[in-house]
Amino acid sequence: MSPAVITLLLLAGVSEAAGRIVPLAVRRPGVSRTLLIRLLIMGGVVEAVVFGLWPLTAWTLAGLLLSSPLPGYDPLWTPGLVAPLVFAAVLAFPMLGPLLHVLLLVGVGLALTDPFAAATGVDRWTAAGCLALSGVGLAVAVEAVRRLVVRLSVPRAPEPVG
Repeated sequence: MSPAVITLLLLAGVSEAAGRIVPLAVRRPGVSRTLLIRLLIMGGVVEAVVFGLWPLTAWTLAGLLLSSPLPGYDPLWTPGLVAPLVFAAVLAFPMLGPLLHVLLLVGVGLALTDPFAAATGVDRWTAAGCLALSGVGLAVAVEAVRRLVVRLSVPRAPEPVG
């Protein structure tokens, strides 16, 4: 991947994380800025890695579906394909635009379909299906980890005595 693509993936990750952290900061005004910045950076890196893994996960899925081996993996992200993801923060606010956020991700997935189909040798529908399944799978995995972290970080109430 080129440095421009890596930079855009990191910006997209921070953008996605900001869309989730800003509502947290609003609901909990006592949260320190350093904690919010740490959460933003960690969340941004995690989201950037997930965005970067999306085509690779689809590639692996396509490899499982095909009987012939795929050629060597070539990262499909280009600056033009990653750029729309940078605007994810505006659309990621929980009550502001979940549908718009999903539509943005669907649009990026559709833009990836043709390069993915050309790189793997599968037809467009199979490429779209692999990208959709891998995107949903990664989203479910990230959401499960988020919920687990929240569950583990919330202090438990003391047990009643007697």
